[in-house]
Amino acid sequence: MRKPTLELNLHKCSHCDKRFTLGSAHLKIHEMNHTGEKPYNCSCCDKRFSRSAHLRIHEIIHTGEKPYKCSLCDKQFNQSAHLKSHELVHTGEKNYKCSHCDKRYRESRDLKTHESIHLGVKPYKCSHCDKRFSWLKHLKTHERIHTGEKPLSCSHCSKRFSDSRDLKRHERIHTGVKPYKCSHCDKRFSQSAHLKMHVRIHTGEKPYSCSHCSKRFGFSGDLEDMKGSTLE
Repeated sequence: MRKPTLELNLHKCSHCDKRFTLGSAHLKIHEMNHTGEKPYNCSCCDKRFSRSAHLRIHEIIHTGEKPYKCSLCDKQFNQSAHLKSHELVHTGEKNYKCSHCDKRYRESRDLKTHESIHLGVKPYKCSHCDKRFSWLKHLKTHERIHTGEKPLSCSHCSKRFSDSRDLKRHERIHTGVKPYKCSHCDKRFSQSAHLKMHVRIHTGEKPYSCSHCSKRFGFSGDLEDMKGSTLE
């Protein structure tokens, strides 16, 4: 005997072809995407939302509440999506792979920004000069050259920096951390540039050439010394 089929009374969206159960809250919420209606208003600011769930997530910003705690460390977050993204730091999981190279990322937004480098897309333009950047953080760092702003301060002394990379390099003077190890011997260095120079002792590489003769040098200082001696 054939089983009776359950007929659903589906109602079509008045703006597109999507269908929902008649009287369904999902239909009402969906149609707001077309109308732009946002009936849920934040009680602390002027922001409005089409879904009550989105309003609840937003209002946590004002209360300072962070209900989502990482199970691997003490960090807490105001959104579950932020917690999920953070937990990938512990697992090392990187699900988003670049379609142009082998680089992988934890978040889709970071992948999208990275791929713009391959495509040559630079949407962020400096307001002081014609330079453009693929990453917003690179634009912000660059603009400090024009403004002279140095918001990053050393935690050990009074020096300030405009670039986080410069701050990290400087702080190694205080901490004594030397993360760059020579692959030929046991020497370690606080800066990658110092390691590169040291490795030339082992490889014999001489990237600096005299513009007047065929002599080559492993270090720019040796080339400058030779130039100075010829002028004396």
